[in-house]
Amino acid sequence: MRARGNFLVQPHYSLTDHPPIDVLIIVGGVHTGEIKKASVIRWVKAAAESADTVASVCTGAFFLAEAGLLNDRSATTHWEDIPDLRAGYPDIEVREKERWVQDGKFVTSGGISAGIDMSLFLVSKILNVEWAQKTARQMEYRWSS
Repeated sequence: MRARGNFLVQPHYSLTDHPPIDVLIIVGGVHTGEIKKASVIRWVKAAAESADTVASVCTGAFFLAEAGLLNDRSATTHWEDIPDLRAGYPDIEVREKERWVQDGKFVTSGGISAGIDMSLFLVSKILNVEWAQKTARQMEYRWSS
């Protein structure tokens, strides 16, 4: 696949041959086609069960929800998608007006900038707050732990 410029994306692994995953991050976007694929949901469930930390950005929460990983947990997603998450997955305590929500090893976030906040939070938990602050500064991003 050719990207803009002179860059070529060359994955080293696939869903079937990757090494163990420590931190699994499910990204958001238009997910309506992929979320219906049983093989994708099975992979998300298996990868999440063995990962130390599982996070989602925006509508990525729907993959975790479809895999049953958020049942009896608190979670969030993009504000536009909160009604759909609530309606489709009544066993999840869907929280509004929170940029990210942590429940055990699962961390879900709202939209893109909330995902950046969540990512910095993860850096603070996995490494330390100082590294998260340095990362935010390098990005010229205002973040407070």
